[in-house]
Amino acid sequence: MPNERSPERDADQPTVYQIRVKGHLTPGWADWFGGLTITIEEHGDTLITGPVVDQAALHGLLKKVRDLGIPLLSVNRGLVINRQAALGLT
Repeated sequence: MPNERSPERDADQPTVYQIRVKGHLTPGWADWFGGLTITIEEHGDTLITGPVVDQAALHGLLKKVRDLGIPLLSVNRGLVINRQAALGLT
């Protein structure tokens, strides 16, 4: 049975996630979301984007969305990035 995972996926490296929620969050929420980027879209959604180190951290972010009571529209996984770059160490 072939492995369906991407060969360049390294479990030790953060992955960029894009979380789309309904409604507008101001960029001031970035600190509460661990420094992720908050992007307001014209059609009424907000994107919360940035590196997430593991599944536990992703679930923590999704819990914050739930706690705010805002509708979650989608979660998309992006590229794996270098951990040192994600932490600003390069």
